Amino acid sequence: MTDTIAPQSTAAAGPLLLLSPGFSDWLAAQGAALALTTYQAGRLVMVGRRPDGTVRAHERMIEQCQGLWTDGQSLWTSSLYALWRFGNDMPAGAVTAAGVDRRFVPREGRITGRIDCHDIGLGEDGPIFVNTLFNGLCGISETGSFRPLWRPPFISAWIPEDRCHLNGLAMDGTRPAYVSAVSRSDTLDGWRERRVDGGVIVDVASGEIVCSGLSMPHSPRLYNGRLWVLNSGRGQFGHVDPATGVFTPVAFCPGYARGLGFIGRYAVIGLSRPRHNHTFSGLPLDDELASRDATPRCGLIIVNIDTGVTEEWLRFAHTLDELYDVAVMPGVVQPEMIGFQGDAIKATISPEPTA
Repeated sequence: MTDTIAPQSTAAAGPLLLLSPGFSDWLAAQGAALALTTYQAGRLVMVGRRPDGTVRAHERMIEQCQGLWTDGQSLWTSSLYALWRFGNDMPAGAVTAAGVDRRFVPREGRITGRIDCHDIGLGEDGPIFVNTLFNGLCGISETGSFRPLWRPPFISAWIPEDRCHLNGLAMDGTRPAYVSAVSRSDTLDGWRERRVDGGVIVDVASGEIVCSGLSMPHSPRLYNGRLWVLNSGRGQFGHVDPATGVFTPVAFCPGYARGLGFIGRYAVIGLSRPRHNHTFSGLPLDDELASRDATPRCGLIIVNIDTGVTEEWLRFAHTLDELYDVAVMPGVVQPEMIGFQGDAIKATISPEPTA
């Protein structure tokens, strides 16, 4: 991890961030900041507001950064070979002269090896994460790379073969409730031939498939009594009725959708420009974009879940092409992070409070 701040512009490429006119006001009205991971570019980006109302994007470099969980005080994220925990070291109510009200400091690293860790939730005993290489849910271990917790019934063994491309995790409080997978394949790399319509949502408690026929689903989330999911291969954001298995689209996503957070009546959805390779080519999303005379974008859209209307948006004009996860931090105005290199981490000393 290196300490860098994302440039807002370069002479050659122009502004990095393009924003809808109301994006800053939307952040203020919700009283929240956002965090997102960028996967291929290897960055964790925090989006907040400066005292003058302008939007600030603050980044740290984390190789193959994917899964993300935060409650605004603690933060877990995955990297190429590890899970990292950051903690806020600013006292409640404290704000710097620059308007920063959260400063996330690295506190813990858990080496997992290259297991292609995707979504992360927080259970009673620590993080629960999707171990995509082994097709299951896992926790941290004091003696091994990870602790196996659960795998779908259609996966026959704990073996390092990405068979179904398990990726998403919906938590019900501290309990893993649902997962998403690109297929129910039980053979090495079998999911790649099922990208168009092999996607499933699985109930963790029962092991039953509650929705099928999806195209590369991601980011299942429980919110306001509904099970929401991104039907990424078709560019759809919607919800699933576990009782009937019906997926109901709510909004179109102009890009490959991964990463989903909620606040109030709004969904915050991450979008990517798909890579032109076997994983992303030939999906129904291609035709959906063409029918709208649109090109895929990388950034965020803010969708009203009642109307399906995209009310605000943020776009990365260059440098970043692919997002993975999105998190909303209620009650946060302008967050930033301390990296593992440089003078800042050397000078960051905060003893645990004593009685």
